[in-house]
Amino acid sequence: MTKPETDLIAAPVWDAFVRCFHWSLVLLFVFSAITGKVGGSWIKWHMWSGYAVLALVLFRIVWGFVGGEYARFASFVSGPVAGIRYGLGLLKRSTQHVISHNPIGGWMVVVLLLLLAAQAMFGLISDDEIATTGPLARYVSTELSLKAMSWHRLLGNVLLGLVAIHILAVVFHVFVKKEALVRAMLSGNKDLPPELAREASAARKASSAAGFVVLSIAILAVAVAVNWSAWFGK
Repeated sequence: MTKPETDLIAAPVWDAFVRCFHWSLVLLFVFSAITGKVGGSWIKWHMWSGYAVLALVLFRIVWGFVGGEYARFASFVSGPVAGIRYGLGLLKRSTQHVISHNPIGGWMVVVLLLLLAAQAMFGLISDDEIATTGPLARYVSTELSLKAMSWHRLLGNVLLGLVAIHILAVVFHVFVKKEALVRAMLSGNKDLPPELAREASAARKASSAAGFVVLSIAILAVAVAVNWSAWFGK
């Protein structure tokens, strides 16, 4: 039986790197969407925002394997049976408490990361035939570069739809299921039943040193890709 809300305990779940990644990505995604639609002189800012998004996504993918317990994909990516069971449970009045992302939300995280990475990489090799060319477009054929621009725009619209679904899901959990998910992603602490709270408190914590190393490598990788021609003259 689900514990009443008064019995819940705030326990540490999401580390500072996960939280900073999440909110930085939110701001950059909004900025990228707006500047991409406005176009003109804003496209340069759109491109810089895209580079930052790619660095964040690369960081998060690696952090999903070496970060704290609940930053790792293994802690929240479940099989289809778990996803279906959780989805059916949403029809009930009671709340299904999980420590990290729920089985459906976990797959949404993976899908968003992969699509964001693909969209950013398409942007790197794209050419709009007007005034904007990706920094790596010269290394692919003109045909592929033009297709990449088309795919980049298409994925942008797909991502807008998925983000809308994500927001609606959060609203549902906050106002219908009474889960303080937004507050948890701000503070890192999630309200959990006592047994789950104890498990979360005892879980493997993130290494700050590892986090900064991974983030630095991700930024460097994007910087090298963006400036490859200028730095190496090839």
